[in-house]
Amino acid sequence: MAEEDVYTKDGTTDFCNKPAIKKKTGTWKACPYILGNECCERLAYYGINTNLVNYLKYQLNQRNVVAVNNVTNWSGTCYVTPLLGAFLADAYLGRYWTIAVFSIIYVFGMTLLTLSASLHGLKPYCSDNVCHPTGLQTTVFFMGLYLIALGTGGIKPCVSSFGADQFDDSDEIEKKSKSSFFNWFYLSINIGALVASSVLVWIQTNVGWGWGFGIPAVAMAIAVVSFFSGTRLYRNQKPGGSPITRIFQVMVASFRKFRVQLPNDKSLLYEISDEESAVKGSRKLDHTEQLSFLDKAAVETKPDRIKGTVNPWRLCTVTQVEELKSIIRLLPIWATGIIFSAVYSQMGTLFVLQGNTMDLHITQSFQIPSASLSLFDTLSVIFWVPIYDRVIVPLARKLTGHKNGFTQLQRIAIGLAISILAMLCSGTLELVRLSMVKTHHYYELKHVPMSVFWQIPQYFIIGCAEVFTFVGQLEFFYEQAPDAMRSMCSALSLTTAALGNYLSSVLVKVVSELTGGDDRKGGWIPDNLNYGQLDYFFWLLGLLSLINFAVFVMVAKWYTYKSVVSG
Repeated sequence: MAEEDVYTKDGTTDFCNKPAIKKKTGTWKACPYILGNECCERLAYYGINTNLVNYLKYQLNQRNVVAVNNVTNWSGTCYVTPLLGAFLADAYLGRYWTIAVFSIIYVFGMTLLTLSASLHGLKPYCSDNVCHPTGLQTTVFFMGLYLIALGTGGIKPCVSSFGADQFDDSDEIEKKSKSSFFNWFYLSINIGALVASSVLVWIQTNVGWGWGFGIPAVAMAIAVVSFFSGTRLYRNQKPGGSPITRIFQVMVASFRKFRVQLPNDKSLLYEISDEESAVKGSRKLDHTEQLSFLDKAAVETKPDRIKGTVNPWRLCTVTQVEELKSIIRLLPIWATGIIFSAVYSQMGTLFVLQGNTMDLHITQSFQIPSASLSLFDTLSVIFWVPIYDRVIVPLARKLTGHKNGFTQLQRIAIGLAISILAMLCSGTLELVRLSMVKTHHYYELKHVPMSVFWQIPQYFIIGCAEVFTFVGQLEFFYEQAPDAMRSMCSALSLTTAALGNYLSSVLVKVVSELTGGDDRKGGWIPDNLNYGQLDYFFWLLGLLSLINFAVFVMVAKWYTYKSVVSG
């Protein structure tokens, strides 16, 4: 076997920092440890997130609007901290060590949260179904909660990219497997979420919050063990130095040369002659015509070299310029994910509160917690992932001729369209529920005689939308990111979830203020939803989703896919 066939060609190394041997590292044999880590970590996360609104409402005695906004603010923070983790991974630590360090922080947060719901002095005192938390108890709870948010910052942006790193882009067989990896990665997320939304929510509601938070804490410890167990099999991408510095170097160099003329022959633009690019861990990128002003950073002039050495703040390579172009091209696609994330965030907030007002009985003596209905979102994902991978992709491949069935942008667009249906469905259900309330004067009835299982379609539709949009985004941001900025771009895609949660918080607050405040019987979203118009809020999200879909279609037509310099 030729030496070049022994090692990977994408610059990955093994755990000893030596070139990775293809047969001994990576591919599907390394993935079970990564997928196991993700499954357990997501079980821990959703074990907290799925029923958090009820903990805040009943254990910490918060009002509907306050509880909803605290959930979405925390969820949003969980999707902002990945920017920090991604920067450290791409610039200094690499993905492996970033995941390792932040996982330990995560475990500390889970432990503190469990103690806040278990220890006598830290858990709120409750009598006659009303709890009276002290300031210290609330503070300790939120400290644990936000330590978890920090811990997720090193895991969320790195695990999917780290899994994809196990497949060599220069090997066509491995590259084809990478697309399937993202599907199965998302499936592992939802297996963890399934346990959280069914078993854990039931334990939290019927056994106690100490056990309900303690089990996710143990799951997170198992996630750490699973990750470290695969160390010898992993392929690791070298950190390429600070991506933020390289971005600013291109911006500074191009503005310094705003009067310099671009050559007609773009091959005259500066690029190093070595086979590898000047950016560690990155392949060279082809020049593109868009955003040509930035190309001025790669025009060589006399002051650009000091004693024969290139000044990177005056002269940048074509690859470095194309890195920045790639990020700028991603931004409009990124922005269109915010509304989708706002729709998705309703499952952990307003869908739960809507379900609280309905009949929760499965049998005469057994009730299901309303938060457990999110398991139908999870079941939908578990149903659709293999259907998509094994049925839809082969059929679409025959129709479109594309190797993955759909392009990544087409896949995202289909999910955005489906999400509109989810809001129409939830709005229609609330309209019917309120009609029953008005007809029979059920305003003060805690549970309207209408089965909570009527919520299943809206959860199931969102699950279908996820398989298209969220998985499409995972693959799109990984594939279109410059090699040395993949963690950062994965984090960028996750910030759509953060901004979606924050947008939901803002919409709830604004709508509440404009429509009558957040008192018990006022506005669209009062404490007693029987007096509200929650259906109007769902219609509003449906309208915003429709506008967002139209914008996405226009942006997608403009987008130019990344092109790597061939051998």
